[in-house]
Amino acid sequence: MPLDDQTPPSILRTARPGLRFIILLGLLDAFGPLGIDMYLPAFPEIERDLHVPGGMMQMTLSMFLAGLAIGQLVCGPISDRVGRRKPLLYGAAAFAVASAICAFARSIEALILARFVMGLAGATGMVVARAVVRDSFEEAESARVYSMLMLVIGVAPILSPSVGGWLMQFGGWGAIFWALAVFACLCGAAVAVDLPETHPPDRRDREPILSVFPRYAEMIVDRRFIGYAAPASLSLGLIFAYVASAPSMFMQYYRLSPSAFSLVFASNAVGLIGSAQVNRWLSRRYSTHAILRGASLVGAAAGALLPVLAWTGVGGFPAFVAGIFVCLSMLGLILPNATAAVMAPFPEHAGVASALLGMLQFAVGAATGALVGVFHDGTPRPAALTMAGCAAVSLAVTLVAERGRARSAEIDDLATGGCAVAPSGS
Repeated sequence: MPLDDQTPPSILRTARPGLRFIILLGLLDAFGPLGIDMYLPAFPEIERDLHVPGGMMQMTLSMFLAGLAIGQLVCGPISDRVGRRKPLLYGAAAFAVASAICAFARSIEALILARFVMGLAGATGMVVARAVVRDSFEEAESARVYSMLMLVIGVAPILSPSVGGWLMQFGGWGAIFWALAVFACLCGAAVAVDLPETHPPDRRDREPILSVFPRYAEMIVDRRFIGYAAPASLSLGLIFAYVASAPSMFMQYYRLSPSAFSLVFASNAVGLIGSAQVNRWLSRRYSTHAILRGASLVGAAAGALLPVLAWTGVGGFPAFVAGIFVCLSMLGLILPNATAAVMAPFPEHAGVASALLGMLQFAVGAATGALVGVFHDGTPRPAALTMAGCAAVSLAVTLVAERGRARSAEIDDLATGGCAVAPSGS
């Protein structure tokens, strides 16, 4: 593909997405998932090596998520002004350097700081990859491309812990971060050689960069946005509360081996991915809002059982893992439908809505991960309470938002003389 900044967008828009192009975008989109999941099996070894106090390892994950949250808000507007290639190149370089610093870290404070920089840099790949698809393909084709990219997000949590555990056998926990640095360098080289500029100068944003913040402020107080952004964000918060606590919870409290931990972690990821595929079938029969309400109810019920199981020990490890499996599986139904409900009212500001939603999701994820770390006591109880709280609040906000939506529909129906027709299955 040509690398000239003046490459006409129509050249890409009329072409079918090549496998090499899709793989590159998928790898760029995987900066976040790989940075989160690959080093999870190394938690106990890092704690021993760096003499980390209990619960502090969770801060390395929380700060990475905070970096992803902030980076999404910053990188999106920048790429609209300067193009897509430069942020990707600088982001890949920063991710590689921060990963190398992690490998050399000999204190938990240095590791936490480097992980925050990794998050900031990793956000460029996640945000810009999606922007490149939007630049390059018409709507119908871009939907298929986004679906292919989503597969990477689903597969990464399944494979990453196993890859991380394998790397530890050869070079300790530092090998994981060296592998991430090499991965970032390869992605940067691929961008430099094989990715054209899809956002040429004549299409770039000319407004002052600070003008984006009033747009964010207006949207975050819009009940149509926050009423469904909150459940989508709390769902991700539940996931990251689980991810942050999983290593110590499973490998220390329940005494699983690293290989057994990877298997349990992968099975829960399969539940999440599988339910998302079931959602495609359900959406042909029921409305987005009907699926969202039903999944939120089941998820909250399963979440409410987790503290009971954690405190009483009834059913032991199998019952507790089954409860987590149900909670995570329901998120495969909640996340896509809540996201669709968030984006639907804002067709003219979809980019701002997407960036703000991404920031809120990762901010909540960072907060729940930190919460689990602060209250770490060596048992599954902090994780169980945090996950149950996320599920319960998500259900409450969803029901309030749905009530408001129904009231607005009634008002619109009256205003149009009773001609409005409710959607099937709503």
